[in-house]
Amino acid sequence: MRAMWKIVLLAFAVAAVSGCSSMGKKSGADAGAETGALGDGATTGVGVGSGTFQGMSIDDPRSPLAQRVIYFDLDSSQVREADRDVLANHAAYLKENPQAVITLEGHGDERGSPEYNIALGERRAQAVRQVMELQGATTQQLTTVSYGEEKPAVEGHDESAWSQNRRVELVYPSR
Repeated sequence: MRAMWKIVLLAFAVAAVSGCSSMGKKSGADAGAETGALGDGATTGVGVGSGTFQGMSIDDPRSPLAQRVIYFDLDSSQVREADRDVLANHAAYLKENPQAVITLEGHGDERGSPEYNIALGERRAQAVRQVMELQGATTQQLTTVSYGEEKPAVEGHDESAWSQNRRVELVYPSR
């Protein structure tokens, strides 16, 4: 039985080493692809941890597009100044990729009536939409929806939970 485990471990080690040897190598058309760019479906080779991310720039966890949640103050639909750069990056991506679309999902915390929170979530999503349109995204690329308090990011009945539930999520469709 011990010999069997050694064979399994050896096979696993060989598979892992041979799989890593192709990391980061590009061929043909991929060899000239932009690295970490936001443009037209470019692939990226930005390092993540000990490996290299291979895929679309929109999915790169180190891309400026990785930030996809905008938080709001209590009873507010005012986009914070600190979040405007995040929205500018997403608007630039949409402007460079006219076929791309995004859904802006507005949310609220549990305080207030369900009707009030749906309306507040909608105002938040519309505020984000307005900022992104001013920065170059088109009306056709942006869809808004409000979930009010129905989809909390964090369960809880204190300011820590509420502050994380007052948000707009920027959701790109799955590819």
